[in-house]
Amino acid sequence: MNKFENLEIAVLHDYISQVGGAEKVAVELADMFSAHLITTDFSKEALKKLDTDPKVKSLGNLLQKSPLKQIQSTFKFSRLDLKSKYDLVIYSGNWAHFADKSVPNIWYCHTPTRAFYDNHEFIYENLPLYGKMPFKIWSYFHRKLDKKSVKKIDDIVVNSENTRKRVKKYYGKDSKVIYPPIKTKKYYFSEYGNFWLSVNRLYPEKRIELQIRIFERLPEEKLKIVGSSDASDNYVKSLKSKAPENVEFLGEIEEKELVELYSRCKGLIATAKDEDFGMAPLEAMASGKPILAVDEGGFKESITEDTGILLDSCVDEFVDEIKDMDNLEKYKENCLSRASDFDIEEFKNKIKKVVKSKL
Repeated sequence: MNKFENLEIAVLHDYISQVGGAEKVAVELADMFSAHLITTDFSKEALKKLDTDPKVKSLGNLLQKSPLKQIQSTFKFSRLDLKSKYDLVIYSGNWAHFADKSVPNIWYCHTPTRAFYDNHEFIYENLPLYGKMPFKIWSYFHRKLDKKSVKKIDDIVVNSENTRKRVKKYYGKDSKVIYPPIKTKKYYFSEYGNFWLSVNRLYPEKRIELQIRIFERLPEEKLKIVGSSDASDNYVKSLKSKAPENVEFLGEIEEKELVELYSRCKGLIATAKDEDFGMAPLEAMASGKPILAVDEGGFKESITEDTGILLDSCVDEFVDEIKDMDNLEKYKENCLSRASDFDIEEFKNKIKKVVKSKL
């Protein structure tokens, strides 16, 4: 008998309008506990990409302009009444934790909101002049609300040692590391094809421009970039205008198509600035493919010398390594083995222990 089947559990996640690592974790949590998945800005099409059908409760769509989107999401979650409906609540993301704390609760934290903390200056510097002051005002006041909300959370689970250190630094709270899950059985190896792969949301902190500069120097190589952002995002428009012919932007694609790309690529390129953890490297490893990543953040926890190479965020280093990587096959078995360490069954066992301790 499932010890959780008589309990009413809710998983709250910021919004599911796109599918990334955080959305995958939220859906897995909802599936594990047959929980209601409560979110905002919900897209059925996005969820279809994950080939699952959780019980979704939408709080409605949001304004699409930042920071109005984040402020509205915070407001919608803060008005939720959970006490009369649920035995346990699991928060996921950056805005869902503003909801009711009167129910036993756990926060699966992917990172403290980076715009408020470690990435604040980086984001500020990349904003146009007219956006700098509104960003400063919003982050100042919302940061205070964020810290106040987190103080009331019962238990925090984080996705990496990197995030655990951030939680301690910015919130002064301890947390438990449970790495996010990979359904290793769904990935497979086909070949080492004629292209490299990049999988990430198209935001400045992912440093896609670094990838473009790398492949400008490698006209004989190809790079396919998977991921999306706001269609009106000037950053994305700028990236596409600078990209050489050997760099292709595929946008957001179906999960089956992504799995197939992993199976045929040469390997994965990952350049995110101090990534929280990063699920794409594990998905590539589960496909038997090596990783070339910056030597920062969560990449240092998942990538070993047998599964890829960690490099400075320097064009020359990436160019030299790509030119020298003529024996991709040597990484295959080690990559498959490493990915198995993060299989979903391991995640389920650890999360269930945390939930059981709360009840």
